[in-house]
Amino acid sequence: MSYIEVGKENSTSVHLHYEDHGSGQPVVLIHGYPLSSASWEKQVPALLAAGHRVIAYDRRGFGKSSQPTTGYNYDTFADDLHHLITHLKLKDFTLVGFSMGGGEVARYIGKYGSKGVSKAVIIGGVPPYLLKTSDNPEGVDASVFGGIKQAVAADRYSFFTEFFKNFYNTDVNLGKRVSEQAVQASWNTAAIASATASLACVDTWHEDFRKDVAKIDVPTLVIHGDSDRIVPFASAGQRTAKLIPGAELVVIKDGPHNIAWTHADEVNPALTQFLAKPSVKGQKSAPKTRAVA
Repeated sequence: MSYIEVGKENSTSVHLHYEDHGSGQPVVLIHGYPLSSASWEKQVPALLAAGHRVIAYDRRGFGKSSQPTTGYNYDTFADDLHHLITHLKLKDFTLVGFSMGGGEVARYIGKYGSKGVSKAVIIGGVPPYLLKTSDNPEGVDASVFGGIKQAVAADRYSFFTEFFKNFYNTDVNLGKRVSEQAVQASWNTAAIASATASLACVDTWHEDFRKDVAKIDVPTLVIHGDSDRIVPFASAGQRTAKLIPGAELVVIKDGPHNIAWTHADEVNPALTQFLAKPSVKGQKSAPKTRAVA
């Protein structure tokens, strides 16, 4: 079990917990809300078997990382990621972000550039901009995020119970693609997260990543479920793939938000096949889209 210090809150150090396994070209896994790096358990073995070094870390406030009351914004999240990459002296690495983690992928490249970055993968990610505004009519109405914040503030444990129903589309997938025990394990992970982080991160879901996405100049794979009830495909993945030159878009038929769990048999081959391709920056070809049943 390894930790890296990424800052301080008063007299207390802020540490990120991370796991570092295998060898070969590095892949950095960035989890979604309100989970931890443990949520990648179906991807880690596949990536190791494909010959990659796999690094997975817990975002501040979640999993085994520190739980400060500050720093819950994407500039800080990108800084935390940069600390980890620098500490591990990573080169020629791929960033893979799920949900909120997709925001880290975009903001990291937007803020630090793509030096050292070989490829990018965004799975069910929040970019490019989820908030509905006059210049972003495809977004989600602000009242939705306001209602989520109220529910988290009132009783986050009850909120998580309802949240995971739509996270996995349990009305369709329970007992088939996800078990009651797996949903409970996700709830348990959410329950030990910081109460401050659980609430503060809601505002980050509608961060404007359009300028960040425009700076992504490495081969990029976007994977999104077409039945995602948390981050709608039409508002997010579909648009992100169009904004990144040459991006590959894989649409998982009937996929909920956490396709990395429910549809690992579809996600893992798409991920490992993409990573096996040669990396050429500045691709200008048209987006490539394919559906996976």
